[in-house]
Amino acid sequence: MKIYLMTDMEGVSGVVNYRDWCVPGGRYYEDGKMLLTLEVNAAVEGFFEAGAAEVHVVDGHGHGGINPILLDRRACYIRHFKRPNPYPLFLDSAYDAIAWVGQHAKAGTEYAHLPHTGNFRVIDYTINGVSIGEFGQVAICGATMGVRSIFGAGDEAFTKEAKSLIPGLETVAVKKGLQDGTGDECDTEAYRDRNLSALHLHPEAARERIREGARRALARLIADPDSFGLLTLQPPYRKVVKYRADGDNGPLTVCAEHPNDVIELMNMPGLPLQSAT
Repeated sequence: MKIYLMTDMEGVSGVVNYRDWCVPGGRYYEDGKMLLTLEVNAAVEGFFEAGAAEVHVVDGHGHGGINPILLDRRACYIRHFKRPNPYPLFLDSAYDAIAWVGQHAKAGTEYAHLPHTGNFRVIDYTINGVSIGEFGQVAICGATMGVRSIFGAGDEAFTKEAKSLIPGLETVAVKKGLQDGTGDECDTEAYRDRNLSALHLHPEAARERIREGARRALARLIADPDSFGLLTLQPPYRKVVKYRADGDNGPLTVCAEHPNDVIELMNMPGLPLQSAT
């Protein structure tokens, strides 16, 4: 079994905020990378226990989140997506399953920790009327290839979002956001600093749960692949992305359409549709 493991930083237990933990120059950026890498190692361990032959770890955090020196030696590391058309993020049909570690909820999610979709300016991102975040984007890519999404670890709001999109998905919540409301009224700067309150598991406890969750997920995939759903949408495809105000740039909504290829749609920048209100 060959596993594609997407990673991000904001959904890691112990990663407290964006400015200090998730960007170069932040006081705890290297600690954040360590915490993510150790959570990834826990998932890698669980997958190999369940029978994985290969695990490819994709460093999906914009500034980079994996410390390759600390990464489990059995895993392979992928970094730097193709530009200007990054999707499907090196995912292809040779993989048997997709998993996530360190994943956060989509923009606008209540009781989420550091939620956003791509960046903090996005208010909502929909395809054919279905609101999705970074998890959903990758899951849709996999579904077009018949690759099933089996496991996700991150904050509790993310796990609820993911399970609502993928029936049967195995999830592990490592922290819980405490901020109510969507924050749609915020500009980008205010939204980046809005959803900081959270209840975290101890990182060692989080890693124990991740290892066991990953093991369960792959064991179930091997025994019963159809117990995991696929996030499929029907053509034609229409993407609408709503942005909040950002400095001198006002709110904006853009739209793109494609007759038959949802991955190509995600790579399209979109044209202004209307002013966001």
